[in-house]
Amino acid sequence: MDLLILIIIFTAIGGILSVLAAGVFLLLPEKQRNKVLPHGISFAIGALLAVAFWGLIPHAFEEVDPARFQVLSGTILAGILGFFVLEKLLIWRHCHSDSCEAHGDEHEHGHHGHKSAGTLIIIGDAIHNFVDGVLIAAAFLTDVKLGIVTSLAVAAHEIPQEVGDFAILLQSGYSKSKALFYNVLASCTTIIGGVLAYYSLEDLHDILPYFLALASSSFIYIAVADLIPSLHKKTDIKTSLHQIILILAGVAVISLLHGIAHNIEEEQYELEIHSSKDHDMKNVL
Repeated sequence: MDLLILIIIFTAIGGILSVLAAGVFLLLPEKQRNKVLPHGISFAIGALLAVAFWGLIPHAFEEVDPARFQVLSGTILAGILGFFVLEKLLIWRHCHSDSCEAHGDEHEHGHHGHKSAGTLIIIGDAIHNFVDGVLIAAAFLTDVKLGIVTSLAVAAHEIPQEVGDFAILLQSGYSKSKALFYNVLASCTTIIGGVLAYYSLEDLHDILPYFLALASSSFIYIAVADLIPSLHKKTDIKTSLHQIILILAGVAVISLLHGIAHNIEEEQYELEIHSSKDHDMKNVL
């Protein structure tokens, strides 16, 4: 089968199918979903921070020249500040003459704040999924079997994060159908990233670390600025312990899946070395 077709199929598996698998969360009855929702927010915090600090940021620094470390760090900082400004603009856009903090209605302002968090999670997911598509394509261009395993690892990595994203979107006021639609739409960038990488991987390689940095800054900002403050509304010991445990669970799941992905990357690196040695031996002969 043509390599491009394989990349399209497996980037779809890594992106869209992982969203649909996580969408099972939406099938829960509303009463149970509302009960599970706060727990999903706590889990999402751990998952988002783990993806940012153990996945995206280390990968970004591995891919860039040490002389560019300061620029890359500045990109993360600029991304966090940029998402703050973007959220402000989104809140102002929804701030009508009688429904924002400036006019004394804190409840409505809080609702708009949650709405903007939903918008930011979609943007951050789109960037992250694009990078996943590039990584899947890079694996396929190295070895077809490695590409298949990598795409499955990406799908497994995305499912728990997408469950958290659904929880965030529902809390932000999105309907079930809209939450599913926008998550599927954001996951389509996995295919776009894979196709672009197939045609121009060398050109994308130089800017890939900066995509990773922007994706990480969006996840950090959402977790710290939008989600963590919502957990402070309940301060009793039992609820606080549940929140801490679920945050750690989110970190643990992503850490486990990242470890699997790291092993795959090491296999990819070894394959590249063996391929290079075989090529050199053929040239000698």
